[in-house]
Amino acid sequence: MSKHVHWVDKLADELEQRLRRRNKQVYVFNGGLSVSGIQHIGRLRGEILLPETLRRILEKKGLNIKQLLTLYTQDPWKGKASQRSAFKDPDKAKEYTGRPLVSVPDPYGCHENWVEHYWSDFGPYLDEFTDGKIEVVTTTDLYQSKFRDFIMNVVLPKKDEFRKVINKYRGRKPYPEDWIPVEPICEKCGRIDKTVAISVDENGRVRYRCKYCGHEGVTDVSNSKLNWRIEWAGVWYILGVDFEPYGKDHATPGGSRDSCVDLAVNVIGFQPPEGEWYEWVSIREMGQSRDMTSSGFVGITPREWLEIAHPQILRFLYFYTHPHKKIVVDLDRIPQYYESYYRAERIYFGIESIDDKEQEEYLKRTYELSHPREPPEKPPVQVPYTHASILAQLVGPTNIEEAVERLKKTGHIKEDLDDYSRDWLQSLLIRSYNWVEKYGGERYRVQILENVPGVLLDSLEHRELLCQLGEELNKLGEWTEEKIKDIMITVTSSLDSGERKRFYKEFYLLFTGKNSGPRAAPLLSLLKKDFVVARLRLVCK
Repeated sequence: MSKHVHWVDKLADELEQRLRRRNKQVYVFNGGLSVSGIQHIGRLRGEILLPETLRRILEKKGLNIKQLLTLYTQDPWKGKASQRSAFKDPDKAKEYTGRPLVSVPDPYGCHENWVEHYWSDFGPYLDEFTDGKIEVVTTTDLYQSKFRDFIMNVVLPKKDEFRKVINKYRGRKPYPEDWIPVEPICEKCGRIDKTVAISVDENGRVRYRCKYCGHEGVTDVSNSKLNWRIEWAGVWYILGVDFEPYGKDHATPGGSRDSCVDLAVNVIGFQPPEGEWYEWVSIREMGQSRDMTSSGFVGITPREWLEIAHPQILRFLYFYTHPHKKIVVDLDRIPQYYESYYRAERIYFGIESIDDKEQEEYLKRTYELSHPREPPEKPPVQVPYTHASILAQLVGPTNIEEAVERLKKTGHIKEDLDDYSRDWLQSLLIRSYNWVEKYGGERYRVQILENVPGVLLDSLEHRELLCQLGEELNKLGEWTEEKIKDIMITVTSSLDSGERKRFYKEFYLLFTGKNSGPRAAPLLSLLKKDFVVARLRLVCK
């Protein structure tokens, strides 16, 4: 494989050169998330999977790397309509506006607070998508520990220098000369977004005034929050971050990341982390695409993804596409995503090849990267997603033994399954079944009629062809999708497009009681031959 056939290897080589110049014993990779609402799968792309994969590549090159994920839990809750709608009484929820995220109640009452509730669909599933070597830290904990010294020994002695740099980026609303960049939590109303620090003594006691409720009080600096630019640079400084990706919203020249780099270099006095910007991930629903957003509650969570698809499929999507390019996740296209992944798998194991050798190597590498740990040692079983969804509806999503038996007859399974293939198939049956229930719609729903109504049998126009189809299928030695498909093409070859459409309408009515259904050949291949022939013979005179 050429040196830089894949963008991730090129990025890893460039990052390695820059990191080695830092000459550290342990390098720190970090990502940052604000738990302002649902933690959607788009957040896996840049803040978690990109640094995780770069870490794994660079660890093989001898670098010692620690990977962190920082949760910004001290941020004020904005009280957007989308956030308030999570509560039974959205109007009453306005009272939580401005509180630290970690101090907002769980709207559903099943966790201690807002953060824990929305993290529960994300954090516990990280190990499904990664190699399990990511340490989570929160800014709330940092304020109770390391941030206190940073505030007292770095920020306050240089508060004028911080102010001058930040004012360069604030435009029309510069901070005044008496500005103190500490925002205490008001002990009366709980808000953190409306307090103004008046003074801080040598013991870290902050005197403040709340512009919301008018309360004046005194608290410790650890019970506060820094201006967000200083906080971001402070996280880098405190945690010793060497690499941190960032979203495109922070990437504009003279924008938020540039301002924090300015603070790091020219005020705090340390080398800021290397970075790489990434595009956001959108989701297509009901034919419309929207950027996933946490506080706007747009997107699906890792837990919800795992209900319908393997983690490898999402990783494949993310690593096939350069991080600077937009990705639109379309839940209607989950079956097609599996087909793309299966093709790369066949190419990886040498079962299939393509003329474009550079693309072939790119697909092999993407397939490697799609695995949270290591790829399987030999080609696993490949069952098309829609095929699995039909089978799961016919035999039940957990009936693995019957599923294996039918797949052996259809030729999808040619030998005994190893552990990887068995686990893959078991979870594929469950996930594809869930997908039909949640996203597939009527087109993918299958329920075979137990009895055919006599009125239907009497109304059939293509009785002879349906009868002929049954007799031809009865002659089949191999009950496979391809053989069935060939016979169906032959039997219907004399029909024009309109007649063929009416023939298949009657075909589906005969088996499912509906005018349409999943592709006919895959459906029949998963039914027992004797049943299919007997059902078609019902129409014979």
